[in-house]
Amino acid sequence: MYEPAAHRPLRPTGKNLALLGLTALGVVYGDIGTSPLYALRECFKPEYGLGATQSNVLGVLSLIVWSLLFVVSIKYIVFIMRADNRGEGGILALLALLLQRTHRTADSRIRATLIMLGLFGAALLYGDGIITPAVSVLSAVEGLEVATPAFAHWVVPLTLIILFGLFMLQKLGTARVGVYFGPVMLIWFAAIGVLGLREISMSPGILRAIWPGYAIGFFFEHNLRAFFVLGAVVLAVTGAEALYADMGHFGKRPIRAAWFVVALPCLLLNYFGQGALVVRNPMAKDSPFWMLVPQWGLIPMVVLATLAAIIASQALISGAFSLTQQSVQLGYSPRVQIIHTSRKEVGQVYIPEVNWALMVGCLVLVLAFRSSGALAAAYGIAVTGTMAITTMLFAVVARSRFGWSRLTVSALTALFLLVDLAFLLANVIKVEHGGWVPLVIAVVVFTLMSTWKRGRALLGELLQRGSLPLNLFLEDVERRRPPRVPGTAVFMTSSADGAPVVLLHHVKHNKVLHQQVVLMSVTAEEVPDVPQSDRVTLEELGHGFFRVRARYGFMESPDVEDILHCAAQAGLQAKAQETSFYLGRERLIPRKKGGMQKWRKKLFVLMSRNARSATEFFNIPPNRVVELGTQLEF
Repeated sequence: MYEPAAHRPLRPTGKNLALLGLTALGVVYGDIGTSPLYALRECFKPEYGLGATQSNVLGVLSLIVWSLLFVVSIKYIVFIMRADNRGEGGILALLALLLQRTHRTADSRIRATLIMLGLFGAALLYGDGIITPAVSVLSAVEGLEVATPAFAHWVVPLTLIILFGLFMLQKLGTARVGVYFGPVMLIWFAAIGVLGLREISMSPGILRAIWPGYAIGFFFEHNLRAFFVLGAVVLAVTGAEALYADMGHFGKRPIRAAWFVVALPCLLLNYFGQGALVVRNPMAKDSPFWMLVPQWGLIPMVVLATLAAIIASQALISGAFSLTQQSVQLGYSPRVQIIHTSRKEVGQVYIPEVNWALMVGCLVLVLAFRSSGALAAAYGIAVTGTMAITTMLFAVVARSRFGWSRLTVSALTALFLLVDLAFLLANVIKVEHGGWVPLVIAVVVFTLMSTWKRGRALLGELLQRGSLPLNLFLEDVERRRPPRVPGTAVFMTSSADGAPVVLLHHVKHNKVLHQQVVLMSVTAEEVPDVPQSDRVTLEELGHGFFRVRARYGFMESPDVEDILHCAAQAGLQAKAQETSFYLGRERLIPRKKGGMQKWRKKLFVLMSRNARSATEFFNIPPNRVVELGTQLEF
């Protein structure tokens, strides 16, 4: 199960390290662990025009081996995982870390560029989150065709049923089944390793592919054709981004241990085994993974592969939930329903809106492409784009946080980008064959995220202009002395300064005030979590007024009752049944020019109307909420 960074030992050892490593094996390496199902096969697709000759197999195999070693082992395991935001990883965590570092010192254009890059990288991950479950499950079920052609027409229906069941079970949370992920993936890695080792024992000469000269010679022999083959080779490392994204759940040591002790050796053995089989039997290039499996083991292996594919899909689905939660807290997404599925593990959340969107997307892709080979053509461009963006953001962190020299950062970034951009450009030819799918998804998500962020900023400016300096408001209260009624009124406001518009409207229309008035603002920090001791600050303003400021990290969900409990410990006396909450509901009319294009303003209005209510999002008791409306032109 997931373990929050705050509750995890800094350097786990012994049994604790083994347990975390086993769990990480199940969650982190599901995607990259199922890539042998299709990666080598895709390198020999007819459009690349490669014959299954010994030199070609050795060249392609060498490319796969060194992609695993360079991209995963060196780039992500050794370098990228150093850039953690209080133990948390992932592209939005990295972006938040960068914003902390560039807030005061960086040029506004550099800051804006970093934000746009980070947002687009996050948007690309949603495209990956839709394609990965579809291609993983479909490629696993296709093993039935190898067992007997009679099962061919059952592949798509079974894939649809499995995917539908997978998404329907999401509301239960991964806590109940997560404990089985590690053991299942351990069996999977052991099985693919043994299958590969069996074939290698018959053709040990295939191990020559470890020499990078075969990869270099492959490029000299095939030139541009070899370059485009990289678009298939990258399928072997598509799960690398999960290493970084899931770092906060397990820590660096368990993820590194699971990779070097189990995942990497077994993957290499299987790829070498597939290569040896294709050299011995060139016809096996159409399905090298399943041809490794003895006839008697095909059905059990299909079952095991399907379980591994489901686990791989689960990791991407859970990642999409976490990414959305971070987006909401950082202000890049409207409020959505966030359900915590575990009382112990804060990282386990379920978001219905995202779940159903992913399910529809996966099912449509399976129906549209109908084979893992066709889907693989759409796969890769989203992952490679995210990898390149991660490299660029890491370069800024290495320079600003680690204090590395400009020469070191430039050399390392150039090396990483050389590989990332080679993979990305090699995938360009996939755009017309389905690669447009993740790009369209990414553009749509990026537009929504950037529109929401900009729209909230414009709305905040309008509300700020409509507010009143608090000292003037309190002087007016002292002068007019409006009637005070028993109880406490909590006015939720997005601004930590001034008297909010909803309070001014309340006084104007109701002409009374409660004996206690609390101005409560909740802000999201650019850190994963905020210690409970620093969560809430209470300031007494006089005349029965208090200001409460609550701070939450981007991995946390705000809770008003928890805030009031912390405020009570700081001295605020408010009885729950005598406390009312006042919220503002804005009716937005996109009329004014400037700030944002009119179509984006209309989009923002649509998103705002469909956002989860503040009552549900902040966990406010609904029977104690009063909403006051206002009309705003922006």
